[in-house]
Amino acid sequence: MTATRSLTRTEATERGRQLLVHEYDVTLDLTLGERHFGSTTRIGFSTTGGPTFLDLQSARVLRITLDGDPLDSGALAHGRLPIAPAAGRHELVVDAMMRYRNDGEGLHRSVDPADGRHYVYAMCFMDAAPSVFACFDQPDLKAPLTLHVRAPQDWSVVGNAPGEQVEPGVWEFATTPPLSTYFVTVVAGPYHLLRTEHDGVPLGLSARASLATHLEKDAEELFTLTGQCFDEFHRLFGIRYPFGDYHQAFVPEFNAGAMENPGCVTFRDTLVFTSRVTRGERVNRATTIAHEMAHQWFGNLTTPVWWDDLWLNESFAEYMGIRVTADVTAFHEAWVTDSHLRRQWGLVADRRPSTHPVAGNGATDASSALQDFDGISYVKGSALLKLLSSTLGDEVFLSGAADHFRRHRFGNATMHDLFASWERAGAHDLAGFTTAWLRSAGADVLRLDRDRGVLTCTVPAPHPAHRRHRLRVATATSPGEWRTEEVEVEPPGTPFQVPPGTAVVLDPFEDTWAVPHLDPETVTALPALLPRTTDPMLRAGVWNGLAGTFHDGQVSPDAVLDVVEAALPTETADEVFQRRIRDVVERVATLSDDREAALARVHGAALSRLRTAPAGSTLQLAAFQTAVRSAPPGERLAAWRDGTDLPAGLELDEDLRWLVLVRLASLGATDRDELQRQLSSAPTAVARVEHVRAVASLPDPEAKAFAWAYFTGDTDAPNYEIEAAGAGLWRPGQEHLTRDYVARYFDELPRTAEVRQGWVLADAAGWFFPLTSVDAATLDRARALEARADLEPSLRRRLVDLTDELARRLAVRERFGR
Repeated sequence: MTATRSLTRTEATERGRQLLVHEYDVTLDLTLGERHFGSTTRIGFSTTGGPTFLDLQSARVLRITLDGDPLDSGALAHGRLPIAPAAGRHELVVDAMMRYRNDGEGLHRSVDPADGRHYVYAMCFMDAAPSVFACFDQPDLKAPLTLHVRAPQDWSVVGNAPGEQVEPGVWEFATTPPLSTYFVTVVAGPYHLLRTEHDGVPLGLSARASLATHLEKDAEELFTLTGQCFDEFHRLFGIRYPFGDYHQAFVPEFNAGAMENPGCVTFRDTLVFTSRVTRGERVNRATTIAHEMAHQWFGNLTTPVWWDDLWLNESFAEYMGIRVTADVTAFHEAWVTDSHLRRQWGLVADRRPSTHPVAGNGATDASSALQDFDGISYVKGSALLKLLSSTLGDEVFLSGAADHFRRHRFGNATMHDLFASWERAGAHDLAGFTTAWLRSAGADVLRLDRDRGVLTCTVPAPHPAHRRHRLRVATATSPGEWRTEEVEVEPPGTPFQVPPGTAVVLDPFEDTWAVPHLDPETVTALPALLPRTTDPMLRAGVWNGLAGTFHDGQVSPDAVLDVVEAALPTETADEVFQRRIRDVVERVATLSDDREAALARVHGAALSRLRTAPAGSTLQLAAFQTAVRSAPPGERLAAWRDGTDLPAGLELDEDLRWLVLVRLASLGATDRDELQRQLSSAPTAVARVEHVRAVASLPDPEAKAFAWAYFTGDTDAPNYEIEAAGAGLWRPGQEHLTRDYVARYFDELPRTAEVRQGWVLADAAGWFFPLTSVDAATLDRARALEARADLEPSLRRRLVDLTDELARRLAVRERFGR
């Protein structure tokens, strides 16, 4: 793999001053085989003159001309072609052969194992666009794009603008409004398409042919959600959706949850549900749809100049997506679901050594910026915008945003431009908010000091800032009877007296951004309190308090299990099973010396809820999933595999079958032959990935060697299969089999940059990190590699975070005798 050079901010600033791109005209030929496609790009641009460069990641250059004169393609190096046109207007034409990719970026090509059909889609985010077409690849060089595609005659093709098949296999698309290069997409293959219209906006859905019946089953819900969200965004902003058609394409092996390409949003096709799912998963899908729709204004209509303002995209879309989902769709509990599924992602990221400010995150190049698409940019930024909206009031907040969109329509803008729009709308004193919250990294820790009668506020030492927290505190003196009061806390603390025996939960309604710890007396009281607590948001706040306290090593695994055992039998939110208990199972199983006893406690609590949950409910489904993940070997698990002894209301669909098979594999209670028979009987995309996970989970040396080949790249596989292999490799209880792979991980990780690029490079480093090896020697190895000057930056960033996680787990084990 030829290494490309990541665009730096300095280079982007200079090129942005030098160039004005007028148009892109791109022709893609998808009929040239399974490995390569043709890409011909005509770029009209003006320049002030002097040297600059074009971005191009090609397999082979056929021809490059500048104003009709040939250029030397041999000068292309590290994805850049130097050019030095004179001042004035020019036309650059590049004709090249490009490689299809299988890592979820560029022009990704995959084969559906269910029917052998081929599918492609473009994911041009960050710096992947030059692997699809030649371009000046940076967000502030927007230009209209006209797309032409030649494809197999049985394929449909969808792009950023409306298109039609003008002759068999030949597709022509309208010219788009000005787009950043990272928004360009094409989705082509024998996709199943559905179309309708809402309020004058043509709507479309598409998914692989093998998912046709499932897409049609979900279509009414998806179209209804889309229409409701459009109505609300139009009402809130007073600006109609500006990109013509709105197509939502569910595509295979997608890295992100979705990508907001104007006119054609791409989603991972696991969001087309082929098996029964929990209510929480449906809420999550709804907020994802609304999130991408919010991007049509925040990000697409007005785009950041550079990636240090990425929060103007993601934080706004996160906040508005959840808000609109909760306000106008059937999924009114979106904020509670977000609390369960996303809050800790942001809080944990903000306590890592790699934490960064929400705004002005110092993204020096595109590669480092990619690593900042994390829980800080999404969850923390969303929480701060929710706080700002509450402070300013909706009239100022929304009218300022609308002013921002109108002033920078189809253009680029900065954070300062947005804040100027808010000030014009009536906001005052935003400098203090910006300094304390947006430009300061880290999260304060809130604790109750009972002996001193103080709510303490501890500022992270590496990132000092003075933040005032207005929040609600919930107190309970008897089970089920909670009282809330509003308090204001700032460093170092605020007086707060509570009677003896009172449980105290700080910030359960997420009024601020901080890490609320539970004091020992409260943790002790939770097994009696939580089962009788009915307020959904308060319950979520309790779980978040427990999770944060455990993450920081201030509560023992046994105390966490005490709460789980008491609360699960009466739990009413399937998101608790979906995320909270999965995390407990993974962490406690890793940290406990008596792993089987710890899992037995979780399993018993899940079975208790399984017996009482309404038949056919998603709560029953969630409890069953937890029961499977924590199940010991024995007849019950084997019966579930065979579809017998299932509770009334449950059926062994594909997802559940493979969930059981993976658990059996990790316990050594099945073998390769059975796993292969299961795959052969229904060779779907889901089955293929879960088969890899199951084989890698088997407790034998061959299985671990099988998994390791995915890490090194000796097995060339799509991204989902690499992830599954990593999950299967490091199974708690199999440390005798994986011991040698600990050293190999740290020795071989740097070389993975030779076989991967983009998102999957750092992701694979995370999927294969040896988190089950909780000892000082592993921590020393991790820190030694982290210190190497030649380590690829995205690998170092991921290693820093994982080393911190390992250190925290080791601290828990040492403190609590585990």
